Amino acid sequence: MRHDTGGDLLVAVLRELGIDTVFGIVSVHNLPLVEAVDRELRFVPVRHEASAVNAADAYGRARGTLGCALTSTGTGAGNAAGSLIEALSSGTAVLHVTGQVESRFLGSGRGFIHETKDQLGMLTAVSAYAATVPSAGAAGRILRTAARAARTTPGGPASVEWPIDLQYAAHDDPAEPCATPPPPAPDEGELAAAGALLAAARRPLIWAGGGATRARGPLTELLAATGAGLLTSNSGRGAVPEDHPQVLGNFATTPAARALLADADLLLSIGTHFRSNETADYDLGLPDTHLQIDLDAAALGRSYPARHTLHGDATAVLERLLPHARPAEPGWTGRITATREEVRAALHDAIGPQAALCDALRAALPRQAVIARDVTIPASSWGNRLLEIYDPRDNVFPRGGGIGQGLAMGIGAALARPHTPTVVLAGDGGLAVHLGELLTLAQERPRLTLLVFNDGGYGVLRNMQDAHRDRRSGVDLTTPDFALLARACGLPYLRIAAAEHAEPVITEAIAADGPTLVEVDLAALGPMKTPFTPPVKIPTP
Repeated sequence: MRHDTGGDLLVAVLRELGIDTVFGIVSVHNLPLVEAVDRELRFVPVRHEASAVNAADAYGRARGTLGCALTSTGTGAGNAAGSLIEALSSGTAVLHVTGQVESRFLGSGRGFIHETKDQLGMLTAVSAYAATVPSAGAAGRILRTAARAARTTPGGPASVEWPIDLQYAAHDDPAEPCATPPPPAPDEGELAAAGALLAAARRPLIWAGGGATRARGPLTELLAATGAGLLTSNSGRGAVPEDHPQVLGNFATTPAARALLADADLLLSIGTHFRSNETADYDLGLPDTHLQIDLDAAALGRSYPARHTLHGDATAVLERLLPHARPAEPGWTGRITATREEVRAALHDAIGPQAALCDALRAALPRQAVIARDVTIPASSWGNRLLEIYDPRDNVFPRGGGIGQGLAMGIGAALARPHTPTVVLAGDGGLAVHLGELLTLAQERPRLTLLVFNDGGYGVLRNMQDAHRDRRSGVDLTTPDFALLARACGLPYLRIAAAEHAEPVITEAIAADGPTLVEVDLAALGPMKTPFTPPVKIPTP
């Protein structure tokens, strides 16, 4: 097929991939791409290139597909790098298409406008795949190869830089699909050995990570067959709905869950990398009999020793292990359910007045609704644990731990799922990183409730300094008048200043057809019972 410009080719490939919405910033070095996307699909003009990648990332997460971001070359591509690191850290599929200077000037070092030294090297460092379009005839193949790479385990962003003269050129596209290789699978001997371990277990636990989120059916069957408890990483939340009585969730480092791990005689981990913040910097003890399943061979035994490893797709492997499942010993499943209630009740009590917000959110949201969280105290303390998730696609957060990405991710998820509400939990400090995306929110008007927890700065670091230092550094910030800010952006504004405000305010905001900015005045609301600090070790004299 012949396309008049590279933009027309890009639209054709995006349609093949099922993408109808693209996020980006228009530039002289991507104009043909933006014009074609805006004419044929939906182009969302965000205010920063990092936000384009974050929004595309969350769009893909919320739909379980691939997202697409368009940025300019040079500084524009550099601005996107931090968000590409987030997508790489989380293994989420993003097609990042960035401009490039005219091919005859590429690499000349003349200082051509928007040129940067070794842009491809930079993109390679922060992407799972990176390539330059060398000719008009190669563009379709490279775009499809990039999309395949983004979706192939361990996954991540795929970046394509496209010289502007080649974007304007006509393209002959053979539209040859890129075959996806079949996933690896363990052999019968490996499965038999793993099945024997599972059959012998009397006090089993399962730990589900992001790699388990598409294995809901066999994972749920395994819980029923064994009576095991299910711990999850933050990424694995919703693999089985969190109101299931055997789902302990993202509470592995609590004293009660540690006691379960100490008494368990088998841990089956599925698609988890055992991140440092979810294992107390790897101080968390695991059972000696550790059976690990992962599609990424490099993850097997990397963070914790594994008695037996199975390299393969979680769904396929679990289905073949199910015939080996045996019931747990009497009382084990009851203990798991009691522990689940204990850890949740303890956290609900510890967060003090913020428990009213958690309760109000879950009551007002439909069962399937996107819950996006920036890196902020409410998210880290209770949003990532206590606020129940029932589907992995509803669970949107920056897995790499970068602050300020939550609003853009929420916008991407909300536009991916326009018929269900989206909630974003953000702090005033994190929101300020990309405050301009309030204008994107006002312009696109998704059904999104933005909860801004205002404590006048970087609260989590303030708590750390207050606990370990005799002075504060860089944590107390000037905060805008959010009512005036919302009015300036044309956004509805509501405020929560007491626990009794939570239910009516949150209900009203979530019921709205468009966006609402809700300020949570933490000084007025009152403190948590115990100041929250992250699981980061600080040496003391």
